[in-house]
Amino acid sequence: MRGFLFTAAVLCCICTGANAQTQEKVEQLDSVIVAVSRAGRNTPVTYTYIGKRELEDAAPGKSLPMILSLQPSVVTTNEGGTGLGYSKMTVRGSKGSQINVTLNGITLNDSESQEVFWVNIPGLNNILGSVQLQRGLGTSANGAGAFGASVNMSTAYVSPDPFSSIDLNVGSFNTRGMSFAAGSGLLENGLYANFAVSLAGTDGYIRNAWADVRSFFGVLGWMRGDNSLKFTLLSGKQHTGITWEGIPASKMAEDRTYNPAGEYTDASGNTAYYDNESDNYLQTHYQLNYTHKFSAPLTWSTTLNYTKGEGYYEQYKAGKAYSKYGLGHGGKGDVITRKQLDNGYAVLNTTLKYKTNALDLSGGAYLAYYDGDHFGNVIWDSIDKETDYEWYRNNGRKTEGTAFVRGEYQAASWLTAYAELQYRHIGLKMSGIDDEFSDLAYDKSWDFLNPRAGFTAKFGAHKAYASFAVGHREPGRSDLKEQIESVNTLLAQGIAAEVTLRPERMFDTEIGWEYLSEKLSAGVNLYSMEYKDMLLETGKLSDSGYAIKENVDRSWRRGVELSAAWKPVRWMNLTGNLTLSTNKIKDYVYYEDTNDNANDWKYVGKTEVKAGTVDMLMSPSVVGMAGVEYMPMEGLSVGLTGKYVGKQYWDNTQTEALSIPAYYVIDAHAEKTFNIWKGKMTLGAYCNNLLNRDYYADAWVYRALFQNGDPEYVEEGLFPQAFRNFSVKLRYEF
Repeated sequence: MRGFLFTAAVLCCICTGANAQTQEKVEQLDSVIVAVSRAGRNTPVTYTYIGKRELEDAAPGKSLPMILSLQPSVVTTNEGGTGLGYSKMTVRGSKGSQINVTLNGITLNDSESQEVFWVNIPGLNNILGSVQLQRGLGTSANGAGAFGASVNMSTAYVSPDPFSSIDLNVGSFNTRGMSFAAGSGLLENGLYANFAVSLAGTDGYIRNAWADVRSFFGVLGWMRGDNSLKFTLLSGKQHTGITWEGIPASKMAEDRTYNPAGEYTDASGNTAYYDNESDNYLQTHYQLNYTHKFSAPLTWSTTLNYTKGEGYYEQYKAGKAYSKYGLGHGGKGDVITRKQLDNGYAVLNTTLKYKTNALDLSGGAYLAYYDGDHFGNVIWDSIDKETDYEWYRNNGRKTEGTAFVRGEYQAASWLTAYAELQYRHIGLKMSGIDDEFSDLAYDKSWDFLNPRAGFTAKFGAHKAYASFAVGHREPGRSDLKEQIESVNTLLAQGIAAEVTLRPERMFDTEIGWEYLSEKLSAGVNLYSMEYKDMLLETGKLSDSGYAIKENVDRSWRRGVELSAAWKPVRWMNLTGNLTLSTNKIKDYVYYEDTNDNANDWKYVGKTEVKAGTVDMLMSPSVVGMAGVEYMPMEGLSVGLTGKYVGKQYWDNTQTEALSIPAYYVIDAHAEKTFNIWKGKMTLGAYCNNLLNRDYYADAWVYRALFQNGDPEYVEEGLFPQAFRNFSVKLRYEF
């Protein structure tokens, strides 16, 4: 670690937002809503910008979180250990449900779980025009306030000329991929069309981490004078092995590629694995946007969006009580189940933007309706064999109405003031029974007011900013479902109980300074994210891999973010970032499941444990990156990047035995571009985990006590990442 900190200190010195100097263009009429959801160059928000070329040049076989892994304060992990398939990211320690993700101004977070399942929308790096990653509460034009970060993605790109490209890649673990993109360019009559298709697959690093993912993207648009009309379709399909159980710690030394998913004992007493232990989902986004410019400063834009999702995950369950599934047989046996989803999400998003040299004012409304069915079927059991018995069904409906007004005023040539106010109304209604036969009846609404204010001052190559923001966020369906089940269990035992999950609130203060010159960009950002009733993960997972949460009264994330980019000579780039933080829960009290004894496991309640002030789970206090790129000749680039992630705890008890050791991983790449025929060809070679580090990047844990004094029960799942592995890519643009 000392070597890493020395390298990062040399590169970073003083800084944050090093990538902010690369400002995106606000591209023609069809980018107005995207621009509204993003921070501008004078908005006092902490962010980095990732452009189209940087996205296209990323190592192949990676989901978008893995491509963003080198950004400040970002930590990523992949369940299968390779980068393709189920991937997760945290920003400043904040998890996926606290990161607001938008595509062309439309929120992608699942309305119920508040998560974004990146595996459902593969191949994004080939279709996106740009990504802005905001840290902290950020802007709040649409959707829920971000409680750690916002990922604002844009496909808004109208090429003046026709184009096409093809990408092919292969790599370790039988990873392979192909994508093709083409566009008509803007025609004389104002029409244009773009499309892209992506196919990717892998066998994965751990057993059953295979993936078969594909996506299609299409745009048909018209732009003439002061009008723009555009239809966008994005569809993603996944067929992947289940990996969310992780690997028991006891198996790591013996076989770190072990995966218990689908494991059972056959008739001969041998260990066998069900060959379709899989997750399957199809998600399609339809967007229609109309934009009209009334005058040079005034523009109106409206988007209609409908997202359709449907799929299931299939599992083999060995030695289960038939009564657990409502089957008429007595005793125990093996069953194969499918837990299914069928949902629709409709959005109306409208924005009015007024912009002059001194004033940038925007306002709008966001209306959304979600309707999702959850149901489960037993498709086989040891007695009936083939069957199609539905054992549960429930529904969730969520409505949301958001209105906002946002303004930036240049009070002087060097000073810009910023203010924003967002109102959100959310209604959630749940009905039906879940897979434990628990009644999920629930009906609740919330109203939130989220203000933001700040200023930016610029003096030559220097920029300073400060902002303060307040955000609120409601509990998700998966959070509520787990508590409703617990409440129903207690009520059945005659114990008074009620659903007590509350919305979380955060106060975010950001103070930053940046410097930008031809060869050097540098800056520093201080942040303080103070939480009330934070919905915090416990370290436990539900049966389907969701993180189980609870409210904690008082907690905070405070830190300093440094980043820099330096080009000392024409043929070399040096980059780096470093985050030092403290992430605490004050006077943490948790409640551990308690049973009578280790043989009978009769539930008797929960035991209160006072842990004091502790570190939050999966929130490293040190995160950093250092990179060097060498360009010895025209069209040739060779580089190294190193990522350091400090120690992380599996849960919120700050138990040393339940922690992920710090790790430092180096990746290498080499790319050469040739002008060939009428186009340009790029060959790339990539090595991940160059030093062959043995590490794991994520974990969960379940703990239980016994009333008779038997030793505490601990069950865990670790997610090892692959040893040294390679990939090559060929890209041809013409």
